[in-house]
Amino acid sequence: MITTVTLNASIDKAYYMSNAIENGTVMRVREVRNVAGGKGLNVAKVAHICGEKVKVTGFIGGFNGQWLEAMAANAGLITDFEHVAGETRSCINILDPKFGSTEYLEPGFEISPEDISKFLARFPEIIETSSVVTMSGSAPVGVRKNIYGELVRITRESGKHVILDTSGEYLKRALESDTKPNMIKPNKDEIEQITGIKPKTLDDVKDSAIALHKTGVEFVVVSLGSEGALLACDDGVLIGKPPKLEAVNTVGCGDAMTGAFAVAMSRNFKPDEALRYAVAVSAASALSPDTGDFAPKDFDEIFPNVRIF
Repeated sequence: MITTVTLNASIDKAYYMSNAIENGTVMRVREVRNVAGGKGLNVAKVAHICGEKVKVTGFIGGFNGQWLEAMAANAGLITDFEHVAGETRSCINILDPKFGSTEYLEPGFEISPEDISKFLARFPEIIETSSVVTMSGSAPVGVRKNIYGELVRITRESGKHVILDTSGEYLKRALESDTKPNMIKPNKDEIEQITGIKPKTLDDVKDSAIALHKTGVEFVVVSLGSEGALLACDDGVLIGKPPKLEAVNTVGCGDAMTGAFAVAMSRNFKPDEALRYAVAVSAASALSPDTGDFAPKDFDEIFPNVRIF
């Protein structure tokens, strides 16, 4: 089993508009799509499509929290959230023909020290039956910046593999801990936040990934967008490149890659096999209009055409 952690979950609402937004007027929405959102939920849905049993956890509250939990369960996911006071936030994405995507992200509730202590105490039980744990995204107000370092330590002490996909101070503090995650997935901007050096060329990205690997992170994966991904590990530096595609929706492709790496890790794939698999899943997700989704037939067509070098 795989467990995905989403500390800052949300109800993601997509508003599809027939006409361009006009400020100060009443606008009618043509279509609404509501999903259980947050990076870890996207990871979970992709891993589930890949055929894995997946549990989702994090903080939720109020009626929105109950709704999110129901939607996650309806998607085939096992839920084990920490229920707290307050209302789970909503994030609204307005898509119209003139401006494209405009997002409104609510701040969400504040987590109390007691809520954090209860969640940390329960965490070994939550992940007990999982072989891989993923941790994604930011955290709500009130959660300390070293939270992921604590969760990584608990996970590794429980004998599980852990993938950490976060940024800023959350990532820096986690990497300062003695216990490192098995895998991190920074982008170029996040590499600069960690190392203080902005990678300008592919060789710069390679050097930064190697340096991070040498700190004790077993796998360092850097997304290269439409060019695929780079993996630094004990086998050296590998690059996986997908075939040329006409992307429909690139939102959540990084989460799809994280989900696929979690699946590969749970199945003991070799590094080159894991990279090929993850790049193919991520590319397939770019062909789906829905975040946290891909069509297996698209994956089957893409996978043989992913180049590893």
